[in-house]
Amino acid sequence: THLDLSYNHIQSEGFNMMCRALCDSPIETLTCRRCGIESIDIDSEHIPRNLKNLFLWENRINADGCRGLAKLLQRKDASLTKLYLKNNQIDDNGVEILVSALQNNTSLTGLHLQGNNGISMRGKIMLLKLVNDISSIEATLRSNHTLTYLPLGANDQIIQMHINKSTNINNGHDSLEAGREKVIETQLNSASRAQYADLQGVYQSVYSEINPLHLPEVLSLIGLCNGQGELYIALKSSIAEVISTVDRKECIRRQRDYHLTKAKQLDAELAAIEAAEESIVSLGSESRRLRKEECAL
Repeated sequence: THLDLSYNHIQSEGFNMMCRALCDSPIETLTCRRCGIESIDIDSEHIPRNLKNLFLWENRINADGCRGLAKLLQRKDASLTKLYLKNNQIDDNGVEILVSALQNNTSLTGLHLQGNNGISMRGKIMLLKLVNDISSIEATLRSNHTLTYLPLGANDQIIQMHINKSTNINNGHDSLEAGREKVIETQLNSASRAQYADLQGVYQSVYSEINPLHLPEVLSLIGLCNGQGELYIALKSSIAEVISTVDRKECIRRQRDYHLTKAKQLDAELAAIEAAEESIVSLGSESRRLRKEECAL
């Protein structure tokens, strides 16, 4: 079930027609190497339902092409498991489209992007965040836990190292287990988190989002999984956050007490004004009654 059209100059139009023709085909692997493909326009009503491996090496696929490929990745019953896009013309815009399509994808395990020289550091960081977003614990848990192979090329060793660390966690774990493991390995490990945070531009402490009531459980987990050295670092960091939280709570209490006192003073002043108004009304009524009595006499 493998169809190889490599080195045939079918171009974009031919590829698009081929995809429509493969809608109900048993073909699982399609190879189109050096076929002159640029943009891709896949009809969402005629997506190849059984296609698992798509080899598109050494074409001229750009952001428009990525937009078409996204249709294969975004549908609920996506079947594609490997997408080879080595040596194309994909840039950061193309990466952004692919990353968006892969946020909730649970089928693709391999995405090959080596040799796409238009991908800058910004695009590479987007790919890193795809598999492990360090901006919050929730973001880490929502990261892609399906990709197990995401090579960028030999010139991206630092980014590649961190991507590999996350994709290796994905390999052999289900989504829940992978998310938990990433939190332990990167969020609750000070050295690892510092590296991820520096690359992704994250500056707040992870402990700022942890409820102080849950800290004993978190600290126990750190000591169990990352050792006593990490536990000591976590204790110092979390205590600072707890003190900050306590200080904030005390500040809020003082502000609340001040406003309550001020409210009571304003209530008393308002009551005095209303009493004075009632007194004036009462005196006016009494004065009119006396004048009426004098006139009657």
